[in-house]
Amino acid sequence: MDQGQHITDAAPGAARYEPRGAGRRRVNRAGAWAAALLLAGVGVVVGCRAAGRDAVTPVPQLLAFLPWLIAPTAAALLIALLARWRTGLVCGVVVLGALAWYTEPYGKDGGEPAGPPVSGVRVLASNVQFSRGTNALIDTVARHRPDLVFVAECGSPCRDALDRESLRTRYPYRRAVAADGSEGSTILSRFPLKAAPTVAGTMGMPAAVADVRGHAVRLQLAHPMPPLPDQVGVWRTELGRLADAARAARGPAIMAGDFNATQDHAAFRRILDAGALRDAARLTGRARTPSWPSTAPGPLGTQIDHVLVTDDFSADASRFVRLSDTDHRALLVDLTLHG
Repeated sequence: MDQGQHITDAAPGAARYEPRGAGRRRVNRAGAWAAALLLAGVGVVVGCRAAGRDAVTPVPQLLAFLPWLIAPTAAALLIALLARWRTGLVCGVVVLGALAWYTEPYGKDGGEPAGPPVSGVRVLASNVQFSRGTNALIDTVARHRPDLVFVAECGSPCRDALDRESLRTRYPYRRAVAADGSEGSTILSRFPLKAAPTVAGTMGMPAAVADVRGHAVRLQLAHPMPPLPDQVGVWRTELGRLADAARAARGPAIMAGDFNATQDHAAFRRILDAGALRDAARLTGRARTPSWPSTAPGPLGTQIDHVLVTDDFSADASRFVRLSDTDHRALLVDLTLHG
């Protein structure tokens, strides 16, 4: 018998010869296929990120969690190593390097505004999830005393609670889209407000012009549709309208709320690129701090809640605050308006 072969049972009363190492080669081929599928899936998402395209489902949903795609990429690399698939190892290293590159914060950081400081402005942005987190929001407002409060998904129970006398005294100025469920939104302000055109959307996105120590500051609440599998087109359109609003803004401006998008979405980056807006979390070193879902353990999750400001503002500090009964963390930012 050839020393390179061995007998295996094929059926009762029969035998066949199989080259030594054939089983190992089958395992290697299976491992190579598994690694290739993982790398292909991650590679498509990374390719869309590099091309500046959000593409179609499931790419927009996966882009929201781009940094966490390092896990399947590392798994693919390990499988390729065990399967002795050299091409897969090279591809895996390339994909891993691209992920590391795009994990870096995106957007303008710039320097400090040139003009003298005019006023401190504390901003709180919160999605209270169908009004459920309203009581937690009110407690947070009482504790941190922001000057401007942007509240998404503020239906009639939320508006009624925010009409309490103590809140009316502190925030006498308001602009709202009065609707129930996720469609209602409200801006509360210590500063006098004038009306401004809203941005059209499925959910309410009110706007106003605040008088901050004699300086007109444009305020825009952001709450576009999320990129659900059957709503990606609507999501992209409504983020585009926010980019148009950013492009049209003149002078100091704040755009805040639940953008349902991260820095890895091209549609969100166009908002930053359209005007002079900068991400306050980015300016304060918290560009990757997750805001949703708030129930995710540790660092897991993604940042879809943002406060964007023009370069008339310096960002002094930011923190994400856990609120009960809502799946979003609130974003609290300390700004300084410069003249």
